[in-house]
Amino acid sequence: MTVVAILALDGAVPFELSVPGQVFGTANEAAGRDHYEIRVCAPGRRVVTADGLGQFRLETGWDLDTLAEADTVVIPAHGGSLDASHPAPVLDALCAAAERGARLASVCVGAFTLAATGLLDGHRATTHWRYADELARRHPAVEVDPSSLYIDNGPLITAAGVAAALDLCLHLVRRDLGAAEAAATARLIVMPLQRDGGQSQYIQHPDPADRSTTLQPTLRWMESRLRENLTLDDIARHAAMSIRSLNRHFRAQTGTTPLQWLLRTRVLRAQQLLETTGIPVERVATETGFGAPSTFRQHFTRHTGVSPQAYRAAFRSPVRVSC
Repeated sequence: MTVVAILALDGAVPFELSVPGQVFGTANEAAGRDHYEIRVCAPGRRVVTADGLGQFRLETGWDLDTLAEADTVVIPAHGGSLDASHPAPVLDALCAAAERGARLASVCVGAFTLAATGLLDGHRATTHWRYADELARRHPAVEVDPSSLYIDNGPLITAAGVAAALDLCLHLVRRDLGAAEAAATARLIVMPLQRDGGQSQYIQHPDPADRSTTLQPTLRWMESRLRENLTLDDIARHAAMSIRSLNRHFRAQTGTTPLQWLLRTRVLRAQQLLETTGIPVERVATETGFGAPSTFRQHFTRHTGVSPQAYRAAFRSPVRVSC
């Protein structure tokens, strides 16, 4: 049985504290077997949740020692997340769990606690967009990406704010049990298995003054031409803008550049094809506009953390959909 330890520290956000238990417990129900054992772990076995969010006191049967037995440790946001220092026993317990082979997953500003261990150094990570700049300032060795809902580095996973805890936990269920069981879990909790887009859609950007410059038609046009070798000139021509204006509007409306948006969209389409069809990887590369299989593997692995073949083996739906 897979032991999931939820780290409960004083000031924990109640929603983030409860989501892992809800998702992994529902996954047990969807799978028809107890794959996960869920333990809420608190120093002294007691925790007081965040003030102003329906504060309550919680007593649990597990303390920090349980992290030594966990296969997965989830680190929700808590009252001390943004402090310059973190309790040494907590950091030591997290490092020991990682050394033993446990995967560590942070939610929202729980990333600050995970980063304080040093384990995120040299890796991409995300947190709530509001605090991404601060995370990057405090931990310059971490490559902070404020646009992602979650980032999977194998044993280290980070997620954006609050509701992204659902995305994160469903992703972990899909890694553990496959796409079919994850989809069944998502249906039971009335949640999409994968939300469209990234965190950038929630970042507060100034509204473009000229509403006629909305990029939606151009985004749809780009999605319909993933197989083509689109250039910045092509995209700017369709949007009837200069390249400089295109980059500015793209950054304001999507939080990224035109070519990075196109690359992420191609990766998402490739994930869909790998999950739902049996077509060869070489053809997936062609269908999604990557061209050479080696180029496809390079970009896909960088964005998902696994090769296309490994992704298909983990997430391929048992129901084949023709392309």
